[in-house]
Amino acid sequence: MKTFIKNKNTISEKDNLLILTKNSNNLSILNLDIREKNYIDSEFKKEVDVIKINQYARIIIIINPKKNTDKNLYFEGVRCLAFKVFSEIKTLKTVIVQNLNNEVIETEAFVEGLALSNYDFDQFKTEKSKNKLETIFVYNHSDIKRLAELEKLVEAVKLTRDLVNTPFSHLKAIDLAQSAKKAGIDAGFTTSIFTKKKIQSLKMGGLLAVNQGSIDEPTFSILEWKPKNAKNKKPIILVGKGIVYDTGGLSLKPTANSMDIMKVDMAGAGTVIGAMHAIANNKLDQHVIGLIPATDNRPSGNAYAPGDVVTMFDKTTVEVLNTDAEGRMILADALSYAKKYKPELVIDLATLTGSAANTIGHFGIVSMQQKAINEHNNLAKSGHITHERLAEMPFWKDYDNLIKSDVADIKNLGGKFGGAITAGKFLAYFTDYPWIHLDIAGPAYVSTEYQYRSKGATGMGVRLLYDFIKNRK
Repeated sequence: MKTFIKNKNTISEKDNLLILTKNSNNLSILNLDIREKNYIDSEFKKEVDVIKINQYARIIIIINPKKNTDKNLYFEGVRCLAFKVFSEIKTLKTVIVQNLNNEVIETEAFVEGLALSNYDFDQFKTEKSKNKLETIFVYNHSDIKRLAELEKLVEAVKLTRDLVNTPFSHLKAIDLAQSAKKAGIDAGFTTSIFTKKKIQSLKMGGLLAVNQGSIDEPTFSILEWKPKNAKNKKPIILVGKGIVYDTGGLSLKPTANSMDIMKVDMAGAGTVIGAMHAIANNKLDQHVIGLIPATDNRPSGNAYAPGDVVTMFDKTTVEVLNTDAEGRMILADALSYAKKYKPELVIDLATLTGSAANTIGHFGIVSMQQKAINEHNNLAKSGHITHERLAEMPFWKDYDNLIKSDVADIKNLGGKFGGAITAGKFLAYFTDYPWIHLDIAGPAYVSTEYQYRSKGATGMGVRLLYDFIKNRK
């Protein structure tokens, strides 16, 4: 459900109010009766952070965020408070947010958390969501353009969530490509779609190998936002893993229930589409290209097999030791293809390894970098601002030996330890430019409600990339 975020300069006695304040003495503007004042004062003394007053004609909720000397953690706490408040107001159509602290960033963090909480994937449910919140008004906001920007960013995160939550029965590789094209028409970026014949002519061996077991054709999509006033002469490239469903191939996933959520293996692609939508829709002055290789990974009679040697797009030969290490095979072709643009920076996003998820859980994103120390540091700053934090793994040369093959140039499996790192080393083999690898296997999809990030697909990565690219010099 889209959430509109608008400015409003007046408040009536019937408007539902959400008031941010650090001092209960500020509330004299509300004309509260003595019982309401006493109740609020007592709750403030107990340091209650959400105080609800039901005035029958309207609801007033007082929000008293807990102090935190770390400003980024403070604003994350405000977003989480907004999620807590949402459960009280989701059946209302409109609310007005008023900040008596007069702190613009605090207001925006609260509105962001509230709008992101207003999400429910009910496309396939007979009984639809009971969420009715249509518009969040902000009282006397100083920057109306910023509210419009925030509205579009939230919309992009929800687009990513919708794509990742959509089951394989409704999202084949061609559907993912068409979704990217539709997003481009909506936001203003262009989309080119390569189908199997073109992919074969380009000899993208990794993508074609993974696709061999499927009855559905692969796609390779190129998304481009190139404004006339672009600051960067060479593009930033975002590469997203688009495995729309993963059985593991002939190396069938052995763990019980491990295939249940494998529709999410295209979360990297979904994140790229969402980020491109936010970037173009808000007309950022950066030239950005998205590359999305897409297919499913199935174990049919024609599927690629352990022991096979595959010749990749850049002519590298790869010994396949496990067909469930398929994401790196299709990403490698995309990373090689990115060289033609001579990019300033390439960032790939993928639900790549269980190792990454097991290492840090859903609390952040595992990252690695090559030739991009400063870029990674700036991305990490954006990670703290958006609370989509990076956990950088060591990327020592020692790990290079773990992907050497006896029969080919490299192998697609590194061994029993450092799985997230050796997967990154495999990808690094196909790069010659500043490059950052983001393994989002942990946070892309959660089985229990994760504050304003929802349950299921979180859309994590969209806000991170948007903040980084927006503030890039």
